[in-house]
Amino acid sequence: MSSVSVKLEDQTDELLKRLKDKSDIDKAGMMNAIAEGLRTSTLERFRTEESPDGKKWKRSIRAEKSGGKTLTKTKQLGTSIHAQSDSTGLAVGTNVIYAATHQFGDERTIRAKRGKNLKFQIGDRWISKPQVSVKIPAREFLGISEQDDMDIQEMLKELFEE
Repeated sequence: MSSVSVKLEDQTDELLKRLKDKSDIDKAGMMNAIAEGLRTSTLERFRTEESPDGKKWKRSIRAEKSGGKTLTKTKQLGTSIHAQSDSTGLAVGTNVIYAATHQFGDERTIRAKRGKNLKFQIGDRWISKPQVSVKIPAREFLGISEQDDMDIQEMLKELFEE
């Protein structure tokens, strides 16, 4: 699973520490509820094309050219998002190998494998080069938004009030 660490707001972190000390609470159920909430908000990011901090993703060339949304052509990445939890913690992520490239961005050099040069078309012009560098921008989809953090705090506060 692609891994991203997040820092929770101090208040949320404190509430989670209090949860560990409570013996009469269904911790596994609470962690599952939080994990599923985070999974749902992660899936929503594919619809809104925004990172957890609310920043719009840079549109892909394919989305600009043929319409549609960025990171959703085959839907493989979005449908691979899953949540795991138990009484001690939770994780939301994906096992898709290229997920980290989209989460963090990357720079790649593509070299000709057959023949001396790569041949590709840009507009009406054909280009021939031995190698090309490509910068893939970060399009963060994993993480905890401010709204996620507030939702987690609300769930935990309700649990302590019961």
